[in-house]
Amino acid sequence: MSNLTKQYGEVWAVAGIDLEVERGEFFTFLGPSGSGKTTTLRMIAGFEDPTGGTIELAGEDVSGVPPYDRAINTVFQDYALFPHMTVAENVEYGLRVGGVEKRDRAGRRDEALEMVRLPGYGERRPAELSGGQRQRVALARAIVNRPKVLLLDEPLGALDLKLREQMQTELKTIQKDVGITFVYVTHDQDEALTMSDRIAVFNEGKIEQVSAPVELYEQPMTEFVAGFVGVSNLLDREGDRFAIRPEKIQLVESGATPNGLHTERGRIADVSYAGMVTRYTVRLDGGGELQVVRQNVEEASPDASSEQGQEVVVGWRPEHTVAVSGQVTTEEESR
Repeated sequence: MSNLTKQYGEVWAVAGIDLEVERGEFFTFLGPSGSGKTTTLRMIAGFEDPTGGTIELAGEDVSGVPPYDRAINTVFQDYALFPHMTVAENVEYGLRVGGVEKRDRAGRRDEALEMVRLPGYGERRPAELSGGQRQRVALARAIVNRPKVLLLDEPLGALDLKLREQMQTELKTIQKDVGITFVYVTHDQDEALTMSDRIAVFNEGKIEQVSAPVELYEQPMTEFVAGFVGVSNLLDREGDRFAIRPEKIQLVESGATPNGLHTERGRIADVSYAGMVTRYTVRLDGGGELQVVRQNVEEASPDASSEQGQEVVVGWRPEHTVAVSGQVTTEEESR
């Protein structure tokens, strides 16, 4: 994509994007509602015409090519399965429309169902399947055509948490097995971090940062990325703005001599027990608040709220603070 834009009236839904997705990559568009990620996906699919810029697929400009002539398939959140057709008929529908012979259709259909772990489900109808199974059928129908790129628009959004987490792992495995480039849209930060090779963070029609998951989380470049991808504390020190993750901050034991830590004094303003961790809000004596997370490795206090109001010392290693800027406005700046 080169200088890709999309304007609706006076609103720039996509305000100039330069981005290259590598062959065989699991690439995610991450951002809040209205950030431009779905509009960008729809322009790649051909469902929306760009206001400006170009879209290339394997070096070929497809900006003016209709959706059905692009080597691209799309999986939607609502599955879009034909309820009157069996699973087998749904999966091979695109092959039949494309004129593939019946014998070849059957082989490719069965191969696709095997890939999504649904062998033997061909005679069932969508109404007889669970939500996760219907999602797998939609995926099989998309990959059976062997597209160069598979677009996935919030495909797990309708599933409950446990099934969604299971499907995240399965989607990543399937993507590696089939070797197709996946471009995935989500607003769920954990989902993006779990599944992606690289992530582009969208905000107000622009891309703030493009990075691998670990780099994106550990080295956010802007205030928006630091706040949107996980939880970050933002600190003003000597005219600069820094971000630090709650889990990087320690509650220093009384009387302990911290080794190599930057420390500040404060008071616990709020505390909440959250199973694996206890979350603290510490109001600093020097101004501002910090979110702190302590993992409950050993037995947690039966009444975590009893710590509220206590004076504490918090500390962190200087290398765990990351300088952040305002919004990045060009792809070149985000690298």
